[in-house]
Amino acid sequence: MEPDLFTAAAEDRQEKDPSSSPLAVRMRPRTLDEVVGQQHLLRPGSPLRRLVGEGSGGPAGPSSVLLWGPPGIGKTTLAYVVSQATQKRFVELSAITAGVKEVRAVIDGARRSSGAYGRETVLFLDEIHRFSKAQQDSLLPAVENRWVTLIAATTENPYFSVISPLLSRSLLLTLESLTDDDLRGLLRRALADERGLGGAVTLPDEAEAHLLRIAGGDARRALTALEAGAGSAIAKGEAEITLTTLEEAVDRAAVTYDRAGDQHYDVASALIKSIRGSDVDAALHYLARMIEAGEDPRFIARRLMISASEDIGLADPTALPTAVAAAQAVAMIGFPEAALTLSHATIALALAPKSNAATTAIGAALADVRAGLAGPVPPHLRDGHYKGAEKLGHAQGYLYPHDLPGGIAAQQYAPDKIHGKRYYEPTRYGAEARYADVVERVRARLRGDPPPESS
Repeated sequence: MEPDLFTAAAEDRQEKDPSSSPLAVRMRPRTLDEVVGQQHLLRPGSPLRRLVGEGSGGPAGPSSVLLWGPPGIGKTTLAYVVSQATQKRFVELSAITAGVKEVRAVIDGARRSSGAYGRETVLFLDEIHRFSKAQQDSLLPAVENRWVTLIAATTENPYFSVISPLLSRSLLLTLESLTDDDLRGLLRRALADERGLGGAVTLPDEAEAHLLRIAGGDARRALTALEAGAGSAIAKGEAEITLTTLEEAVDRAAVTYDRAGDQHYDVASALIKSIRGSDVDAALHYLARMIEAGEDPRFIARRLMISASEDIGLADPTALPTAVAAAQAVAMIGFPEAALTLSHATIALALAPKSNAATTAIGAALADVRAGLAGPVPPHLRDGHYKGAEKLGHAQGYLYPHDLPGGIAAQQYAPDKIHGKRYYEPTRYGAEARYADVVERVRARLRGDPPPESS
């Protein structure tokens, strides 16, 4: 028996007793028009519409596709719709359990089906990033010769997790995260639809808002939480899913946090001030509140990068690279795994030695510039690489530091108006203590002071 996405036994059971299936399964779209979100992939003539037979005639058949996006936004749902709507032979494999043997069996079956009956095969391969290079290589002949039309799903960046030959033979379709409006429409449909809850309970606004927060853009999570809340309300004889009932059912308290209001900025401010104050536990608390409330992880990562420069600076030169790396990782992986990366960076920044010397230095320099303390660039520092520069005295008398012992020339660099002004005043905290020693020696050499006598 060849593998199938939805076995006949399961379908028969669901038909006889729909309530035996989870709400997320019962509410799966039956057509592409019922799919929530991803409208950029569902326009007329799109690869997915051609896979289900819409406008697929002519010499240009539908291409194999790679569906890339975070969990719970519709990759498997799209494959389900194709399996229901297409007249093609549909086979499903999961890279978690399948290997080269299973892939070859599907390909052999596809070639037999095509040769004997002229029937095309669509292969849905979930979690393709879990396949090794050799396993992915086994798909190439079938995709290249169109023995199968591949629909592969992945939550990881395919440019890192899918081999280049397979990428070049497929269309990469990037699924977008579901918005609150997308999930709100899905929840309301599930409440009213006979396949769902059939109007058995209602969902007040505050409970709906909490559901959207805990869903984090994941449709499956939203429907699972809704089903739990509805079951609890019905068991208690309540006609609506109150916020209290929902919190009890999903064991997650509603976080008071308005992403568009004061709470957004207050909690973000508290996070940064806790890091600045080196209170790692308080910083993790505010980070958790932001994560639990569904804050954009990129916003949190940006605040951490600012903190690394503003409050740590050269006291720990690794702080900024850590924050930048966290931001890059967050952009690639998203929640829920991004919470680990943000925690990593928050702990490192909170426990790092602190210095705002770089912050005050640029602040003082900017203040002088804005006050008009600029002045002309000293002649010996001006550009001397054009005809006539020498006659103007430009670059004349410039001392090339690399030609001198120690690589420092005793000459004036700043304009006259600020010559001798000190902006950077390093602390003695952490690694900045080394800079404090260096800057004093360098300033003395620039002034032309004689070196200190060795004892």
